This record gives sequence, structure tokens and C-alpha cells, in this order.
Amino acid sequence: MSASTRHFEHVAVVGHFAIGGVREGQGPLGPIFDHIWRDDLAGERTWEAAEGKMAVQAVEGAAHGAGWQLGDVDVVVGGDLLDQLVSTNFAARQHQQPTLGVFAACASFAEAVGLAGLWCEGGSARAVAGAWSHHLAVERQFRFPIEFGYQRTPTASWTATAAGALAVTPGSGRVQLRAFTVGRVVDPGSTDPMDMGTAMAPAAWDSLQRHLRAVDGDWGQYDRVFTGDLGVVGSAILCDLAHDDTFSRVHDDCGRSLYRPDQDVHNGGSGTGCVAAVVAGHIVPRIEAGDWRRVLVAATGALFSPTSYQQGESIPAVAHVIELQAGRS
Repeated sequence: MSASTRHFEHVAVVGHFAIGGVREGQGPLGPIFDHIWRDDLAGERTWEAAEGKMAVQAVEGAAHGAGWQLGDVDVVVGGDLLDQLVSTNFAARQHQQPTLGVFAACASFAEAVGLAGLWCEGGSARAVAGAWSHHLAVERQFRFPIEFGYQRTPTASWTATAAGALAVTPGSGRVQLRAFTVGRVVDPGSTDPMDMGTAMAPAAWDSLQRHLRAVDGDWGQYDRVFTGDLGVVGSAILCDLAHDDTFSRVHDDCGRSLYRPDQDVHNGGSGTGCVAAVVAGHIVPRIEAGDWRRVLVAATGALFSPTSYQQGESIPAVAHVIELQAGRS
């Protein structure tokens, strides 16, 4: 058993809530998300304020899905991509629940869920874990303002305007959080901020292998193994690294799942809200419905900033893994 993997005996996912923006609502998962915005500003003055509003809605929605009032929540664990976690912290200013902000780039959701599980195990806590991102806020921080009209490369991912949150508590439920593996920072030497899939695929494979060894499992035991947002390019690299037909058969990617091929998102979806919304709006409901019994989610994050990129640094990455399994309500 690896010390970097924590096994949970009695931690249940008892509520979930997923939100998508306008483009996400037009994708294949839009009809099953809990809420779709008709306007990506959502009545707010700035894109950043809109992202904060989305964070509040996700936290409230997950709590209510568990049958809790917002005031019943003992801790909110959440993350985003903006400097100083402004949307997470400004949302906390509004919902007024104790908050832990986390940052692992687009891997933040899995880190938040794992920490919520650690918080709840062996106690009586009620936690909400989530992550959120807004295309128009994140793109202008990490790449260029949309108004600039720059040419997106074929390998570029589309930062999702999306959010997802899970309500987690000790006990038994239809969905159990079974394990959490903390990722290592892996640097393959990639330097292209328009190609996150190449940068993150080695970190995903590293964490997935370590998780599989820690739980003494094999790929055939899983109905699905989701990665966070490797997209088309990164998923192909990951399957090449695995070189295993069983893995390739069960592998899927949240970034590929969020949009249709004709939506012009190139490599697929990305952003902290991408994996969060797909897990909360698609994966957990499929486990609840009995369609899937055991699912791995390796959320992937590229750990760079505009400053590090301009200084010529490469782009290291990390992947945190959570394991979800069907339980008994």
C-alpha cells in the first residue's frame, strides 16, 4: 500500500450539481446538467464575477442535492484558475461557509474531493468539494483576451465555462469515494501553452499506474477510467504510454466528452470546471443509476503561469486520482 494513496471505508457522495455555460449547454452533456446558463455573463459586470457566481451556485446546488441547507456545510473545498483563487474566495465571501482553497490547475477538482474525503473520514463532517472556470476570464489570463482574435492552433484546448461540486459525508450511499491518490509533478519538457495534452499525459499515466498498484487492481475492474482534460491529443499519447488494449477500451476523457466534434473546440475542453462538471453531471449520475459500478478519474493540471512561460520555463504537470464506486443507499 502506498502512503500517497488513501483508502476510504465509509465516505459517501450524497449530492452533486453541475453547471454549464452557453457552449457547454450545446454539447452532448448539456441536457443532463443541472443548470445551463443562457448568458455567460449571468447578469454580472465581469467574467470573473460570473465565475464567482457559478461557484456559489455549484456549492449551493450540491448541498441542496444532499438535502442540506447551506449552513449545514462544515467545509467547502474548492479551486479555480484565476490569480489568488479569486472566484473561490469571492464566492466564499458570499456563501460564508468555512473554505479551503486549493490549486492544482485543472487537477484541482480531484484534489478538492480527496481532501474532502480526508476531512470526513472517521468523523461527522459535511463537506462540499468543487471547482469552476470561465472561458473568457481564464483565457485572457493564460493566453490572450478573446477580443484579440488570435488564431487557435489545432492542439489548443477550450477552457470550459462550467462548474461541478459534490457533497461528501461519512457513511454509506449510492456512490462511495473509495480512494484518493496524490499525484507527483512530472515535467516532460513541453513548452507550448497551446498544447496542454502533450504536457499532461505523462503525469496522468504516472498517477494512474501508482493508483492501480496501491489498490492492487487491474484495468479490467473499471467500467471507465476518465482523464481530466487531455483532449484528443493527450488521450492518444496516454494510450500509447499504456500500450494496453484493456486500458484503451475503458479510457475516456472529460475534455472530449464535454463538446461535440463540430463545436470547433479543437483538442477538447479544459479548465478546472471541465472535469468537475463532467464528474458531477455525468459520471456520478451514471454510477447512481447502476450503469457503472467502478470509475477512476485522473484530473490533470498544467502547472504554469504567464510569468513562468515568458521566462522560458517548461510546463510541468500533475494528476490527482479519485476512485468512485457504487454503494448501497
